[in-house]
Amino acid sequence: MKRYPLLLALLILSLSTPASLRAELVAVAHPSAKITQLSRSDLINIFMGRYRKLPSGVAALPVDLGPLRERFYRQLVNKDLAEINSYWARLVFSGQASPPLQIAEEAEMLAYLRRNPGAIGFIDRANVPEDMVVVLAFPDRPPQ
Repeated sequence: MKRYPLLLALLILSLSTPASLRAELVAVAHPSAKITQLSRSDLINIFMGRYRKLPSGVAALPVDLGPLRERFYRQLVNKDLAEINSYWARLVFSGQASPPLQIAEEAEMLAYLRRNPGAIGFIDRANVPEDMVVVLAFPDRPPQ
């Protein structure tokens, strides 16, 4: 009998977790990018400005989706947004690279991916449309 309140509390907490924290993140690209998968290392290098081209040779255009951005970078490189913003400030100031385009809405990001062959973004797996290719799925926990 004593376990029921604990189980109920855990159930309530799991239901109250925002959907953006429960979503399984995946990196997606339009088929025109001519890639079917990326390694985690390739994705890190693309989103951290080290690679300017996709493995297919198409210019890389990484896109950050605002609502999932913090979780994406935590899972990708185990850094919070303050660390990511600081990293990009240094690169921009030195003229070495430009940060990924930031887009606030999922539909807007998908439209951008469709219009730009080298664009790559991240989204909740449940929302991946049929015309997009999942190039990498993320584990629920960041790397240790």
